[in-house]
Amino acid sequence: MNKIIVGMADYAVTKSPVKLVTLGLGSCVGIAMYDSQVRVGGLVHIMLPSIEQARSKDNKAKFADTGIVYLLEEMAKQGAVKRRIESKIAGGASMFSFGKNSQLQIGKRNVEATKRVLIDLRIPIVAEDTGKDYGRTIELDTDTGELLIKSAARINKTV
Repeated sequence: MNKIIVGMADYAVTKSPVKLVTLGLGSCVGIAMYDSQVRVGGLVHIMLPSIEQARSKDNKAKFADTGIVYLLEEMAKQGAVKRRIESKIAGGASMFSFGKNSQLQIGKRNVEATKRVLIDLRIPIVAEDTGKDYGRTIELDTDTGELLIKSAARINKTV
């Protein structure tokens, strides 16, 4: 099965049978979306919660508030229908110990922003593996919609 690697602040949309993979999710969040009827999958690797405070607003995929909307639009171009799409999310770890009250809780803020956008769009989150203190690599199988979550710190799991 072919694989498409999705880099940081990037996205990809494809039809089955291709796997979408993103590596090294630390504080970043990977959002996998899937329409099982047409077997169209999308994956975006967001780095920050919002484009609002960004100096450069060129890359929509970098932010939760624009990346998820953009991914949804791109999936629709491939035949996906919003009301059939489900999402799975992973990442948002606290990779550095700055303390619980740190302003830098970017992983937590990324997860919160991701969930807020998906709720606003009425895209159900059917599985998640977020937070904690370890990185993840995820792989979306566009044939089945399964998301494989790999981590050096934990046992791999499929959701």
